[in-house]
Amino acid sequence: MHAYIHTCIHTYIQTYMQACRHACMQEGMHACMHYVCSYACMHACIHTYIHTYIHTYIHTDIQTDRQTDIQTTTYRQTNIQHNQTVQTDIQTDTDRDRQTTYRQTDNTYRHRQTDRQHTDIHTDNRTHTHTTHTHTHTTHTHTHTHTHTTHTHTHTHTHTHTHTHTHTHTHTHTHTHTHTHTHTTHTHTHARTHARTHARTHARTHARTHARTHARTHARTHAHTHTHTHTHTHTHTHTHTHTHTHTHTHTHTHTHTHTHTHTHTHTHTHTHTHTHTHTHTHIHTYIHTYIHK
Repeated sequence: MHAYIHTCIHTYIQTYMQACRHACMQEGMHACMHYVCSYACMHACIHTYIHTYIHTYIHTDIQTDRQTDIQTTTYRQTNIQHNQTVQTDIQTDTDRDRQTTYRQTDNTYRHRQTDRQHTDIHTDNRTHTHTTHTHTHTTHTHTHTHTHTTHTHTHTHTHTHTHTHTHTHTHTHTHTHTHTHTHTTHTHTHARTHARTHARTHARTHARTHARTHARTHARTHAHTHTHTHTHTHTHTHTHTHTHTHTHTHTHTHTHTHTHTHTHTHTHTHTHTHTHTHTHTHIHTYIHTYIHK
């Protein structure tokens, strides 16, 4: 922004005012103050400078720079104060007027007498010098104040801290129930048949005794045992999961505003002195003629 202003002033003075010098020379203003020769040139200079360079080239330039987290640089023009005091007329009326100088240049009495004729010539020659006025006029005092904000720097730093805590609780309950049922069946068919057959062959007494003994022994030997086992297993599993998430976000915004004020004061004083000299010459000739007789 400051470079814009400097370039505008430099370029404007070097181009426009150089071209304006020709008109200034024609106006008879040989001494230029900051290249501003006359009121017309100065007014055109300031007017063109404000409307052309300020309103056209100084514009809002929003530039986003992401070299850091989030950095926004905003160039904007916030204020243009056009304080212009145009044509402050300071009238200095020097009271040197009415200074009337009467000087009597000639007061000649010529006396001659010719014969009887006397001629008296009186000449009153007065020169009147009158200074009417001396007028000193200050045409204008022009003050231009330009205030611009060179840059507004906004730095936004966003820090996000996310803390996630996950707690998992697993509870496993296993219940095993085993039921065993054993059923034993004794089969006596084979022992009884064998005992009867054997008893018939032997004597009854001997057979009975032997059959009973043999039957019991054989029955014990040939007994059929059936065992039934039933097992029941029950398993119960319980799982409990607990998840806790904590998020912490911290945002820090820093705004820096820098204001640059450039004040340009141009005072142009034009002094016009007008001296009017009025010379009045009064010649009074008195001729007195009388004749002596």
